[in-house]
Amino acid sequence: MDNLGNLAQDISILHRQYYKDTGNDFKKLDLNPTATCILLTVNDHPNINQQEISERLVIDKSLTAREINRMQKLNYLDKGNGKGKSVTINLTDLGRSLMPQLRHIRQQWWTDKFAETGIDANSPLMEGIQTIVEHVTGYDNQLD
Repeated sequence: MDNLGNLAQDISILHRQYYKDTGNDFKKLDLNPTATCILLTVNDHPNINQQEISERLVIDKSLTAREINRMQKLNYLDKGNGKGKSVTINLTDLGRSLMPQLRHIRQQWWTDKFAETGIDANSPLMEGIQTIVEHVTGYDNQLD
Protein backbone atom coordinates (compact mmCIF):
# COMPACT_ATOMS: atom_id res chain seq x y z
CA MET A 1 0.00 0.00 0.00
CA ASP A 2 1.49 3.33 -1.05
CA ASN A 3 -0.10 5.33 1.74
CA LEU A 4 -0.87 3.63 5.04
CA GLY A 5 -3.29 6.47 5.79
CA ASN A 6 -5.57 5.08 3.08
CA LEU A 7 -6.06 1.96 5.19
CA ALA A 8 -8.59 3.76 7.44
CA GLN A 9 -10.61 4.76 4.40
CA ASP A 10 -10.43 1.24 3.00
CA ILE A 11 -11.61 -0.24 6.29
CA SER A 12 -14.48 2.28 6.36
CA ILE A 13 -15.46 1.22 2.84
CA LEU A 14 -15.61 -2.43 3.94
CA HIS A 15 -17.59 -1.47 7.03
CA ARG A 16 -20.17 0.51 5.02
CA GLN A 17 -20.47 -2.21 2.39
CA TYR A 18 -20.98 -4.87 5.05
CA TYR A 19 -23.77 -2.77 6.62
CA LYS A 20 -25.31 -2.13 3.21
CA ASP A 21 -25.18 -5.80 2.15
CA THR A 22 -26.41 -7.28 5.43
CA GLY A 23 -28.88 -4.58 6.45
CA ASN A 24 -31.94 -6.23 4.90
CA ASP A 25 -31.13 -9.60 6.49
CA PHE A 26 -30.90 -7.97 9.91
CA LYS A 27 -33.98 -5.82 9.30
CA LYS A 28 -36.07 -8.98 8.94
CA LEU A 29 -35.21 -9.62 12.61
CA ASP A 30 -36.03 -6.01 13.61
CA LEU A 31 -32.31 -5.37 13.94
CA ASN A 32 -29.68 -3.21 12.33
CA PRO A 33 -26.00 -4.09 11.99
CA THR A 34 -25.05 -2.12 15.13
CA ALA A 35 -27.69 -3.90 17.20
CA THR A 36 -26.40 -7.17 15.80
CA CYS A 37 -22.87 -6.33 16.91
CA ILE A 38 -24.20 -5.59 20.39
CA LEU A 39 -26.08 -8.91 20.55
CA LEU A 40 -23.02 -10.86 19.40
CA THR A 41 -20.86 -9.05 21.97
CA VAL A 42 -23.33 -9.78 24.77
CA ASN A 43 -23.39 -13.42 23.69
CA ASP A 44 -19.60 -13.62 23.75
CA HIS A 45 -19.28 -11.82 27.10
CA PRO A 46 -22.05 -12.85 29.54
CA ASN A 47 -22.87 -10.37 32.30
CA ILE A 48 -21.24 -7.53 30.38
CA ASN A 49 -22.31 -4.00 31.24
CA GLN A 50 -23.35 -1.18 28.96
CA GLN A 51 -20.07 0.74 29.41
CA GLU A 52 -18.03 -2.28 28.39
CA ILE A 53 -20.20 -2.85 25.31
CA SER A 54 -19.57 0.75 24.24
CA GLU A 55 -15.84 0.36 24.82
CA ARG A 56 -15.52 -2.99 23.04
CA LEU A 57 -17.43 -1.77 19.98
CA VAL A 58 -16.11 1.80 20.13
CA ILE A 59 -19.61 3.23 19.85
CA ASP A 60 -21.24 6.14 21.60
CA LYS A 61 -22.74 5.40 25.03
CA SER A 62 -26.07 6.95 24.06
CA LEU A 63 -26.29 4.79 20.92
CA THR A 64 -25.49 1.75 23.03
CA ALA A 65 -28.23 2.67 25.51
CA ARG A 66 -30.82 3.24 22.76
CA GLU A 67 -30.05 -0.05 21.05
CA ILE A 68 -30.07 -2.00 24.32
CA ASN A 69 -33.42 -0.50 25.30
CA ARG A 70 -34.86 -1.28 21.87
CA MET A 71 -33.62 -4.87 21.99
CA GLN A 72 -34.95 -5.25 25.51
CA LYS A 73 -38.40 -4.27 24.18
CA LEU A 74 -37.98 -6.92 21.45
CA ASN A 75 -37.18 -9.43 24.22
CA TYR A 76 -33.68 -10.10 22.87
CA LEU A 77 -31.88 -8.69 25.93
CA ASP A 78 -32.55 -8.27 29.60
CA LYS A 79 -30.84 -6.36 32.36
CA GLY A 80 -29.79 -7.72 35.72
CA ASN A 81 -28.04 -6.58 38.86
CA GLY A 82 -24.27 -6.59 38.74
CA LYS A 83 -21.78 -5.64 41.42
CA GLY A 84 -22.72 -2.53 43.34
CA LYS A 85 -24.81 -0.24 41.18
CA SER A 86 -23.74 -1.82 37.88
CA VAL A 87 -26.30 -3.38 35.57
CA THR A 88 -25.46 -6.46 33.55
CA ILE A 89 -26.77 -7.12 30.08
CA ASN A 90 -27.59 -10.67 28.96
CA LEU A 91 -29.41 -12.42 26.16
CA THR A 92 -32.89 -13.76 26.70
CA ASP A 93 -33.79 -17.19 25.36
CA LEU A 94 -35.15 -15.47 22.25
CA GLY A 95 -31.92 -13.50 21.88
CA ARG A 96 -29.85 -16.70 22.23
CA SER A 97 -31.97 -18.36 19.57
CA LEU A 98 -30.87 -15.67 17.08
CA MET A 99 -27.15 -16.32 17.50
CA PRO A 100 -26.72 -19.01 14.82
CA GLN A 101 -28.53 -16.87 12.26
CA LEU A 102 -26.62 -13.68 13.13
CA ARG A 103 -23.28 -15.46 13.06
CA HIS A 104 -24.18 -17.04 9.73
CA ILE A 105 -25.05 -13.70 8.10
CA ARG A 106 -21.80 -12.15 9.30
CA GLN A 107 -19.65 -15.17 8.46
CA GLN A 108 -21.20 -15.63 5.03
CA TRP A 109 -20.50 -12.02 4.02
CA TRP A 110 -16.82 -12.37 4.86
CA THR A 111 -16.58 -15.86 3.35
CA ASP A 112 -18.01 -14.49 0.10
CA LYS A 113 -15.63 -11.53 0.04
CA PHE A 114 -12.61 -13.73 0.66
CA ALA A 115 -13.73 -16.18 -2.04
CA GLU A 116 -14.46 -13.41 -4.56
CA THR A 117 -11.03 -11.83 -4.08
CA GLY A 118 -8.90 -14.92 -3.50
CA ILE A 119 -7.61 -13.57 -0.19
CA ASP A 120 -6.58 -16.19 2.37
CA ALA A 121 -8.43 -15.85 5.67
CA ASN A 122 -5.18 -16.85 7.41
CA SER A 123 -3.35 -13.82 6.05
CA PRO A 124 -0.92 -12.15 8.48
CA LEU A 125 -2.96 -8.99 7.97
CA MET A 126 -5.78 -10.58 9.97
CA GLU A 127 -3.54 -10.94 13.03
CA GLY A 128 -2.29 -7.38 12.57
CA ILE A 129 -5.80 -5.97 12.46
CA GLN A 130 -6.73 -7.97 15.57
CA THR A 131 -3.72 -6.55 17.42
CA ILE A 132 -4.68 -2.99 16.48
CA VAL A 133 -8.30 -3.52 17.57
CA GLU A 134 -7.12 -4.88 20.92
CA HIS A 135 -4.82 -1.86 21.33
CA VAL A 136 -7.59 0.63 20.49
CA THR A 137 -10.26 -0.95 22.71
CA GLY A 138 -7.99 -2.10 25.53
CA TYR A 139 -9.60 -5.55 25.42
CA ASP A 140 -8.11 -8.86 24.44
CA ASN A 141 -10.63 -10.05 21.87
CA GLN A 142 -10.55 -13.61 23.14
CA LEU A 143 -13.85 -14.83 24.53
CA ASP A 144 -14.33 -14.46 28.28
